[in-house]
Amino acid sequence: MSFNEINAVENFVIKTMTGVNLNESSMAHEAPAPYGAQWEYLPATELPREVTEVMVETEVKKALVRLNPEIADQPERADEVIFKLRSILLSVHSTGLVRANEEFAEWLKGNKTMPFGKNYAHVPVRLIDFEHIANNKFQLVNQFSIRNRETKRPDIVLFVNGFPLVVGETKTPVRPSVSWLDAASDIHDGYENSVPELFVPNVFSFATEGRELFYGAVRTPLEFWSAWRLNEGSEDSEMPGLGNVSTEMRQLLSPKTLLDILYNFTTYTTNKSRQRIKVVCRYQQYEGANKIVERVLENKIKRGLIWHFQGSGKSLLMLFAAQKMRRMPELKSPTVMIVVDRIDLDSQTQNVFKEAPNVMPTEDIDTLNKFLENDARYIIITTIFKFKDAKPNINRRDNIIVMVDEAHRTQEGDLGQRMRAALPNAFFFGLTGTPINKSEHNTFWTFGALEDQGGYVSRYSFEDALRDNTILPLHFEPRLLDTSTAMPWTRSLNASPTNWTRMPKSPSAARPPRCWSF
Repeated sequence: MSFNEINAVENFVIKTMTGVNLNESSMAHEAPAPYGAQWEYLPATELPREVTEVMVETEVKKALVRLNPEIADQPERADEVIFKLRSILLSVHSTGLVRANEEFAEWLKGNKTMPFGKNYAHVPVRLIDFEHIANNKFQLVNQFSIRNRETKRPDIVLFVNGFPLVVGETKTPVRPSVSWLDAASDIHDGYENSVPELFVPNVFSFATEGRELFYGAVRTPLEFWSAWRLNEGSEDSEMPGLGNVSTEMRQLLSPKTLLDILYNFTTYTTNKSRQRIKVVCRYQQYEGANKIVERVLENKIKRGLIWHFQGSGKSLLMLFAAQKMRRMPELKSPTVMIVVDRIDLDSQTQNVFKEAPNVMPTEDIDTLNKFLENDARYIIITTIFKFKDAKPNINRRDNIIVMVDEAHRTQEGDLGQRMRAALPNAFFFGLTGTPINKSEHNTFWTFGALEDQGGYVSRYSFEDALRDNTILPLHFEPRLLDTSTAMPWTRSLNASPTNWTRMPKSPSAARPPRCWSF
């Protein structure tokens, strides 16, 4: 059997996630890895839908009845919700894909209400159960036909309760000229333009040719698609090709990770061109934010250092961690404080957090003191300098989480001590790209815990950032200096100190080129 796109990569994805081996004539089923144990394979021809329909409405209706007691009492109410969802799908041609995707995400996350309660009171409508993952239906479909302006057939579509949340495209692994970029281009330039309705419920899409796996949100330019790397110490971290992609895929596409990204690790913002964009976490942000959340939930160690190199997106990491902790009922409505040490960082952080709910910037010292004295339960953005007049023990609550950006700067002096004295039972997490390890100034001692190997909770190194193109290498090019133009200013020996003369340059004495390039 010759290798091609379908039997080498597409069927490999199906087998990895569902255990079904389509390369066997009997469609043999093997036990999938734990990450993919909840995905069920279903041929596209067996889906009860028309070729123009995006949702599998029979599954959507079952989920509405299963997850909403008010709809279970009157199942016809499910049709009202489905009508609302259909209208969002159709609005993509007028509002644009990102805005339609944002509105649909609010429904998926359970943030929308309908008058189904007593006396027509509005109650939240749940489309997905985020607390009990097994209460949802996960289906993987291949060769999914969808028609709008023309008929398209994505290789892989992952459905949750009848909603297509992930679209995947595969390419052949045996042609060196073909890469994941070709698959991603089919999604970004082809499917999203031809059948945009399919991507209105989308969380993210992925592309692979068996050597690498990359993913991106709707309308994300290809240069900003991200790799989902393996955790340090993984047994498969050094395996090339399909072995590496297999483990990455099980992590990224596991039901738990997928729903976590949908609910906690996605945000929408406006770029400098005033365009609405969707931002999905990168793997280092997902790992770092969840390490913070886990430590707060355990409530044993009250500090931690996040050592992520510059340009890795630490502001977004703090946003995702803050959003997740604010939504967790077990933390009892915590106060999350984002502390920076410069006014320009304060403005930058506020810009990142402007779309998040319950965000309160502090304009001055009195505002910060008032928030702390009144036990405000918000995401508070402030600078370290506003703790100048903070009183000791101003708030002794133990569900206050402080995340300090640029933690290597001003956290060990008087201001840092005042902040810790004002919040004696708070959690303190430092985020930095350049920790300092000196006797008089030590970031590891200030934020690191003895229980953490290496002194940090999570690390994203310079080599990691360079590998992922988060940063670019700086190349220096040595050039010989033209001595004829090295000293264009001269003066005669008998001239006064102010009697300088500009010597004319020769026509060939051009300015030397810059000696650096990216």
